[in-house]
Amino acid sequence: MSTDAKTEILARIRGALGDAPAAPEVERTYRRASGRARAEVVDMLEDRLVDYKATVHRETPESLPGRIAALLGASSRYVVPEGLDRSWLPEETGMRRAIVDPNDARAASALGVRELNAVDAVITSSTVSCAETGTIFLTGRADEGRRAISLVPDHHICVVTLDSVVELVPEALARVQPTAPVTMISGPSATSDIELERVEGVHGPRRLDVVLLGRP
Repeated sequence: MSTDAKTEILARIRGALGDAPAAPEVERTYRRASGRARAEVVDMLEDRLVDYKATVHRETPESLPGRIAALLGASSRYVVPEGLDRSWLPEETGMRRAIVDPNDARAASALGVRELNAVDAVITSSTVSCAETGTIFLTGRADEGRRAISLVPDHHICVVTLDSVVELVPEALARVQPTAPVTMISGPSATSDIELERVEGVHGPRRLDVVLLGRP
């Protein structure tokens, strides 16, 4: 498109918008704050996640490393973001080692797609989880890592602290930075073909283990 044509198109758009009436105020009558007890909200989140075919575990800080070790099973290569709390991880023995991925994709040690595809699992934290929709939000924080590490490996172990669980979408969005790279997770990656046959693992991990961390 030539510069003159682009200028003409933009001028016509500005002219068309010049006499446009002000947009009406949007009426926000939906619930924006939950009145449910935390235990009820956490139960709701677990129910939604299970319905989406995720596996949910409830752990305390003391039992978390053992649970993660059990979830990793025979897996010897797993990736973690550089900011993940190392006290969450099982003791490194034998061939089992955590591969630390830097948050900066330009770093020399950042894992590429082929390398991520070769690992057995990824362990991340999370920003907030919405019980109403059964959705976990990752926003690229240091303990969640780059988007690629949660989308490429076939097994995602996601730790959700109880104090990060809210009931409603407005409550969840209030905890997300507007400029953050948001990844929303509701169960393992899945889609359906033309005959509505469910297929898992097309756009991300086929297995999602969610660990609800905290004391009731």
